[in-house]
Amino acid sequence: MDKRFLELREFFKLSQEDIGQRIGVTKSTISLIERGQRNASERLIRDICREFNINEEWLRTGKGEMKKNMTLEEEIYGRFGKIMEKSSPVKKEIASMLIQIVDTLPDEEWEYIYGEFKKCIQRIEEAKREED
Repeated sequence: MDKRFLELREFFKLSQEDIGQRIGVTKSTISLIERGQRNASERLIRDICREFNINEEWLRTGKGEMKKNMTLEEEIYGRFGKIMEKSSPVKKEIASMLIQIVDTLPDEEWEYIYGEFKKCIQRIEEAKREED
């Protein structure tokens, strides 16, 4: 399982600290698991699978696909639930605003929002490439 923890972390391009923060454990816990010096608890396995949409059988045995197959609606619902549960006030406000306007905003406004999100994603990707 240790190799799959490392594979998962590399797939998401996250540090041990980032993974630990998202599931409520320390960086050293993740490090120990990845080096095979500690076994992952049942809770930690469930938390990893829930937080990152990971197939539990793959994590435990290596069989099957890493990511669980989810519908777009399931993925959106899961992500918005996490945003509303444990994010900054700004992220919560943005999610709340989107929910309020989803049925009433004209298509051309959605096109504008889409374009702005794409620009933001491009800036993030460029910054990551510069770091590497």
